[in-house]
Amino acid sequence: MKKGLLGTMMLVLSLALLSACGSANKIVIGAQTYSEVKVIAEMYKALIEDRTDLKVQVKPDLSSSPVVINAMKSGEVDMATLYSGEIFNNHFELKTEPKTREEVVEAGREGFAGLGITWFEPYGFENTYAFTVRKEVADQLGLKTISDLKEHAKNMKLGVDTTWLERPNDGYKAFSQHYGIEFGQTFPMEIGLVYEAVANKEVDIVLAYSSDARIKEFNLVTLTDDKQFFPPYDALPVARTKVLEEHPELKEIIPLLHGKITLDKAIALNYEVDVNKRSEREVALEFLRKEGLLE
Repeated sequence: MKKGLLGTMMLVLSLALLSACGSANKIVIGAQTYSEVKVIAEMYKALIEDRTDLKVQVKPDLSSSPVVINAMKSGEVDMATLYSGEIFNNHFELKTEPKTREEVVEAGREGFAGLGITWFEPYGFENTYAFTVRKEVADQLGLKTISDLKEHAKNMKLGVDTTWLERPNDGYKAFSQHYGIEFGQTFPMEIGLVYEAVANKEVDIVLAYSSDARIKEFNLVTLTDDKQFFPPYDALPVARTKVLEEHPELKEIIPLLHGKITLDKAIALNYEVDVNKRSEREVALEFLRKEGLLE
């Protein structure tokens, strides 16, 4: 009986040790609910497993960036993609009010370091609010920037995210004061409905997300935010500082995507998943091979 019990205990201990070793050699990459972060997570899974002995688990469909951040703080997630504008969501106190894209990234790097999270350089694209019109409207009215709307806005119907109309600091009222622009009519709707609404000519202009695949699907034109009303939302990789200390090789791998994903490329990646219905893994591997990062 004693030998049997001892043997069982040794087996349990061995399994526990093996499990501990396995978890120490596994990286968990968290991803929110949308395609671009899932594709990038698969890119890092492929790059890390190609260049190291580490195993990578992608944990998708985390409901929001704050959920991702809390999971990193608790050690449930080791890496993720965040957006620089996340600094304005009260995760820490800002010492100054950053305005340029570079200042926002630097403020995030400094602030999140106190949370045990390391920020790396951006991939090369933003996913922020963007005013978008049909190509024929842009061509007809000569629209390239938001300021170009000033003479035409009073005759235009705007389709817009319901919450944006109501937000006090960075919503419609603040926008109108910033640019001196007011639209003739506003039609509040869910953000996912604005693309078809403008494509079907139900409205003339919509407030969309700048890297959404439907911009390409419906051949829409994004207007430049020339007076920088919307806060920067550069996409960038983040990792738990403790994990980087345990696996310093990750510091060489994570920057491989720095500057590699332009806005056009981000839209194209989203298009392959959202419109052409390809898997995030397949799209990620294809991109890495085209960029010469994977054989």
